Amino acid sequence: MKFAVIVFPGSNCDLDMYHAIKDELGEEVEYVWHDEKDLSKFDAILLPGGFSYGDYLRCGAISRFSNIMSEVVKAAEAGKPVLGVCNGFQVLTEAGLLPGALLRNKDLKFMCRTVDLRVVNNETQFTSAYKKNDVIQIPIAHGEGNYYCDELTLMSLKENNQIVFTYASDNPNGSIEDIAGIVNERGNVLGMMPHPERAVSEMMGGSDGLALFKSILKQWRESHVSHA
Repeated sequence: MKFAVIVFPGSNCDLDMYHAIKDELGEEVEYVWHDEKDLSKFDAILLPGGFSYGDYLRCGAISRFSNIMSEVVKAAEAGKPVLGVCNGFQVLTEAGLLPGALLRNKDLKFMCRTVDLRVVNNETQFTSAYKKNDVIQIPIAHGEGNYYCDELTLMSLKENNQIVFTYASDNPNGSIEDIAGIVNERGNVLGMMPHPERAVSEMMGGSDGLALFKSILKQWRESHVSHA
C-alpha cells in the first residue's frame, strides 16, 4: 500500500506522519508538495497537522485552494481513504469534504497534551482495529480545535454514525458534543484534531494511534489483495 503525505507551506507534522507509516506500519510513503497535480499512484492520502500558510484568514482556508486539493477531492470521490489530522482536519472542512468548522479553543489558548479519546464508531475503515467504546490516549496540539456545526448537521452526523471519536473525560476545546473526529457519509474521509501519528510506539509514550493506520491497511488489503 502506498501513502501520500501532503505538504503545505507551514506543515510541521508531515515528518511524524511519514515515519508513522514507514517505520511503524512498514508501508510505502512519499511526501507530496502542495503544487503537485497528480495523486493517482497513491492508495491513501494523509493531510498532516501544522500551520499551513500561517493559518492566515482561517486555519486551512488558503490551503484549500492549493493545486493538490483538487486531486485530494478526486481521491475522496474515488473512495480512497483520506485522513486529515489537526490542520489537515481544518483543510478538509474548508474544502467541503467534511461538514462543520473548527473554531478557537474555548479558553482561547493553544494546548498540547495527551487526552483520552473514546472510539464511538469502530465500524469505519479507520477504526476497525479498535473495539467500540475503547478509550485510547492520543496527543493534541492545537489552538483552533473547537468543532462546531449547526443543529441539522449534528443530527445528520448522529443519524449516519459519522461521529468516530469523542473526548472521553475532559473536553479540552469546547467542541460540540465532545466531538474529536468525524467521517463523511461514505466513510472514507476522516478528520480528527488529536494526532494518532504521535502515538505509534511505546518509545513515544504510547502506541494507541497505530491501530488507526493498521485499520486503513487492513481495509485496503481486504479490498485489493487477492487471496487466490
